[in-house]
Amino acid sequence: MRSTRRSFLAGLGGTAALGATAGCLGGSGSGSANLPDGCDVGTLESVSSLPRPTLGPEDAPVTVEVFEDFACPHCQTFTTEVYPEIKSNYVDAGDVRYRFFDFPIPVDETWSWAAASAARAVQDRADDETFFSFTEGVYENQGDLSANGYQIVHDLADELGVDGCAVAAAADQEPYREVVEADRQTGSERDIPGTPAVYVNGELLDNYGWDAVRSAIDSQL
Repeated sequence: MRSTRRSFLAGLGGTAALGATAGCLGGSGSGSANLPDGCDVGTLESVSSLPRPTLGPEDAPVTVEVFEDFACPHCQTFTTEVYPEIKSNYVDAGDVRYRFFDFPIPVDETWSWAAASAARAVQDRADDETFFSFTEGVYENQGDLSANGYQIVHDLADELGVDGCAVAAAADQEPYREVVEADRQTGSERDIPGTPAVYVNGELLDNYGWDAVRSAIDSQL
């Protein structure tokens, strides 16, 4: 099994210095279309719907909903720094139900969509816990997606016990595009101003930093 090179906050330069209020508003980019060697899985069947990726009990007193773009550096900061705090302090304790929504702005014309489809392929083939572990890995390697994205999603999936070739092919073919687009439409209907967009019990926060999220959750408990 190959290990994936972690690149925590790599390639961000001064972008992260924008802080926790600006968020991602758009951009452009491209990625390689070459799948890893030996990956020939044929054409994947399109999937029109999947359950919402969710952690935590249905009867939790607080629901946190987050709209993200996998190519957004602010979403990387949120997922690698804030999400683990939400999970360890509130989700694992049963106080928060955490729901993920795709919202490709797109920041990157290829990987905003491709990584989303790869993540949904992991969800479809495993479970929500594995989905969230995969998304953390994608964000940790965000700076390398344009150059080596298909290998990255392949190796991350393999590490989690999911068919890496199928996941890389999902990034390439985007069979979950309809699922991702449905999430994006939901965000558009909510007038999402940028990503990450964090809702606590239906209220959009104006800051995605840990202190702001913690305060909003605590006020509902």
